[in-house]
Amino acid sequence: MEKIDKLDHQILNIISKNARIPFKDVAEECGVSRAAIHQRVQRLIDMNVIVGSGYHINPKILGYNTCTYIGVKLERGSMYKDVVPELEKIPEVVECHFTTGPYTMLVKLYARDNEHLMELLNSKIQEIPGVTATETLISLRQNIKREIPICKKMDE
Repeated sequence: MEKIDKLDHQILNIISKNARIPFKDVAEECGVSRAAIHQRVQRLIDMNVIVGSGYHINPKILGYNTCTYIGVKLERGSMYKDVVPELEKIPEVVECHFTTGPYTMLVKLYARDNEHLMELLNSKIQEIPGVTATETLISLRQNIKREIPICKKMDE
């Protein structure tokens, strides 16, 4: 794998705070040409350092007022490969993790309200074959949302 140098780290720090910043502004802040920034960003994409881009949507503005984390227990851990495609069919599910600990899976979803959450739990998630139990944790407020810190590796 190619090395990430000081300029790459500087670029990642800037664009991780504002993905819509024009390359000319990044170039100015880094003291290099716009073409150099474009080439560096493309190389970071090709290396899978940058794995996506897009806009963050505020769920509350769209009427999804309840953010919930659901611990899911399965009959057997190996059933996760059958359960994940079923969870993908539920549009309100935004994340799914295969985990260690008391749950086989941890699911994050958004619901309009508690009634909608109950419908998703009772009529969708708990009806998936292999799901034996769920535990629901409602997020009252999100205080931190950010990308992983961009810092130099120890060996550089």
